[in-house]
Amino acid sequence: MGVWVLQNKEMPDTEICQALLDRILSSPQLKRSVRMRELLAYVGRRALEEGCEQLHEQEIGTEVFGRGAGYDTSSDNIVRVNATELRKRIDAYFESEGANERLIMEIPRGSYIPVFRYRPVESPVVPSPAVPAAIPESEPHLVATPAAPVPTPVRGWPWIAGGVVAGLAIVALGVACVSLSLNNRAMHRQLYPWEYKPAVAAFWTGFLGANPTTDIVMADTGFGMFQVISKQSFTLQDYLTRNYSSQLEAAKLDPQLRSALALLARRTLISRGGFTMAQHIQALEPLGNRIHLYFARTYTPSLIKRDNVILFGTQLSNPWMELFQNHLVFAVQRNPNVSDPEMRGAAREIVTNRAPITGEQATYTPTDTFGYCTADYLPNPEHTGRVLLIEGTSSDAAQGCGDFLLSQPGMSSLETKLGKTEFPYFQVLLRTSQLIDTPMTATIVAVRSSPTLH
Repeated sequence: MGVWVLQNKEMPDTEICQALLDRILSSPQLKRSVRMRELLAYVGRRALEEGCEQLHEQEIGTEVFGRGAGYDTSSDNIVRVNATELRKRIDAYFESEGANERLIMEIPRGSYIPVFRYRPVESPVVPSPAVPAAIPESEPHLVATPAAPVPTPVRGWPWIAGGVVAGLAIVALGVACVSLSLNNRAMHRQLYPWEYKPAVAAFWTGFLGANPTTDIVMADTGFGMFQVISKQSFTLQDYLTRNYSSQLEAAKLDPQLRSALALLARRTLISRGGFTMAQHIQALEPLGNRIHLYFARTYTPSLIKRDNVILFGTQLSNPWMELFQNHLVFAVQRNPNVSDPEMRGAAREIVTNRAPITGEQATYTPTDTFGYCTADYLPNPEHTGRVLLIEGTSSDAAQGCGDFLLSQPGMSSLETKLGKTEFPYFQVLLRTSQLIDTPMTATIVAVRSSPTLH
């Protein structure tokens, strides 16, 4: 590990630092600023690389802000300006939702490498025992004797009045407790409305309750575009090691095409539908303590083995889907006819039914008026949590799937199809109708279930 970690008796490992970095990237301070996220994601990733001891301003300008190699940093201060703003946002994170983080991160002035360190533990201050004042030896020791109690006349009415007051206080306290309980219930209903939808609650309570932490992993649409334009396919391993980017050097490409692909390799792009779905699912836990948002290129294998995971996008744009492809009955795949010149206007994505039964098709192809999406509910690789895969033949179709999983009519119909009072693992294929690129309805086309969750 490089010099980016301050010396400490308990050194944080890379995974812990990466998890903190991901929480900051998905925080409100950075959620709406793509430029700030890209800057922090890049310098954070470089800091976590073995042997990285310093980052130069020119490197950041080229890799993050698209400046040409060898540009003049004295006349172009884009890196310095954005780094200053990024430091403020990081400070704001640790002053708000990150106030209880044990590990903190900062980018010292004069450097661009994030530094990770543990908060110092403050020792509690124990008050010293009071020392009694010394009595002068010349003065005699005086011992106070209690005065004889003065008898008071006994009257009945104060006791009666006291009882009435106490009774009224008890009644008032009871009314206040009832009022507080009703207010708490109303507030809970506002914060967690899905808990009052029986079928929705049955599914999401089981999913979120399987593990204390749930990760939402957004698709990398830039990576999908990279593969489509370059006409190449890359694995999850290529994605994690960034081998797909280095292959540009060996390929004989048009300079403009090479420049466009290099830009896509550096950018983190997400779809509108995916972002909307993530917002709706995060609203299931409005306090934000259990559901965390990640980008596909900043996610790590250790997290997918440990937490609940929700993956958005097809394998083309979210390579993490590769881990589960062999378990899927309904697979969203690239349409092999797209490359055929005579098939202009053909859908780019189709759904393949790998094990059709009576009444089902082997292939489902979307049209201009409807699309298809799949929801797959599975265990994570280590069986320490659960996985939900949401894919669609388009971003709008996938959003329709997300809306289905959060609607009482949709989940009630799925519950009926499964014939279970508790949701087992399942795979469902939905058909979504859409109007002006907006998902309107989602109906079940086919479904499979596993007999048990274990």
